[in-house]
Amino acid sequence: MTQRAVSLAVFAAMLSSAPAAAGRQAPDAPAAARYLDQAGGVSLDEAVARALEEEPALRAARTGIDAAQGLRLQAGLRPNPRVGVQRRGASGGVERETGVEIQWPLDLFRRGARVAVADRELTAARHGVSDRERVLAADVRLRYGDVLAAVRDLATLDEVVSVTRRQLELLRARVDEGALPALDRDLLDVEVRRLESDRLLEIARVETALAELKRVLGMQPGEPLALAGTLEDVVLRAPLPSAPPDGVLAAALDERADVREAEARIDTAEARIAQAEREGRVDVSLFASYMRMDTNPAPAGGLTRDPAHNVSGGAMLMVPLLNRNQGAVAAARAGRAGAAAAYDAARLAARTEVAAARARDEHARRAVEVYTGGALALARRNLDVVGQSYELGRVTVFDVLAERRRYLDVERDYTAALGAAHEARTTLRRALGEVR
Repeated sequence: MTQRAVSLAVFAAMLSSAPAAAGRQAPDAPAAARYLDQAGGVSLDEAVARALEEEPALRAARTGIDAAQGLRLQAGLRPNPRVGVQRRGASGGVERETGVEIQWPLDLFRRGARVAVADRELTAARHGVSDRERVLAADVRLRYGDVLAAVRDLATLDEVVSVTRRQLELLRARVDEGALPALDRDLLDVEVRRLESDRLLEIARVETALAELKRVLGMQPGEPLALAGTLEDVVLRAPLPSAPPDGVLAAALDERADVREAEARIDTAEARIAQAEREGRVDVSLFASYMRMDTNPAPAGGLTRDPAHNVSGGAMLMVPLLNRNQGAVAAARAGRAGAAAAYDAARLAARTEVAAARARDEHARRAVEVYTGGALALARRNLDVVGQSYELGRVTVFDVLAERRRYLDVERDYTAALGAAHEARTTLRRALGEVR
């Protein structure tokens, strides 16, 4: 039995000499145990690794890299030649012409610019996926902590309900013997029913949090999932992220995935400017043709001439006289200005997130220390003292129930503090760009 259970069992101990009521119903098994498996459960690190492998939205985002690679391949291809065939002849005439023509665009100044844009789009896509991984890992940690927080509150209620049920059975026996007033039994009966209702609501909270965790893990709602560890293990044993000097931290934040993606968008915009400018330059297409002219025999029996063969070739020049792609160049330059502003915003957001997360993490840790430094132990001791006072007849059952509710509030507040500390540490790790 845990220390918390020992504190809550004081009334059962004080009335242990009383006979149990006949036909007493055995308490339900602890509901919290269904969600934890210290040996075979999924740890926090395992949950993050599974999400990075299986989460559907992330897998969909990774297809963007494949698409960008396909566009990069397409950008490097040369234009295809164009081939035309024609046959001409006058109605009723004796001459027929058959020709073949081929045109081949040289694509001057354009292929390199297309490839540069595609390369930078591919780089941006990769950084975008890395940023999705960073956000997803933090989301998994947050939802994992939500489940553990709900399970901890449920475990507290499991213990309280179990102890209170035993007390109710003992009080019933004492009331039947005439040793205690019936009011004490009825008050405790109401308390048991209230606690059982709270317990059912807490089970619903656990199931809801577990369903959300399964979603980010890429699991179906009906698949079994048990967690390894407790909220205290995750929070109190979590390593503190390193705090490098400001200059080193600034350089590290510039390597964060979303900042790198914003930087890649600037490079892409600059490449688009170069592409738009090159598409406004002169271009050349080569062409060649072959023509064969046949003469049919004359109706009056005239002579037949041999076929005539004509070959020609040349070049066609596209002269950027009126359309030099000015509009596309202006749009690309505006896009570059927007990308630069987005980069500045991403850098500012990264630094602000780290500063806010550090402050939040520091104070959340101090809040947990208030409980672990004596507040929680004092609440448990107060519960023991009130129980002993009730045994000696110095307080009423009203005082006992009030102290027990106060103790439950303290336990729940401690869980909330642990959850806030876990959320703050997760936010800090996400702000620092950590994934695993």
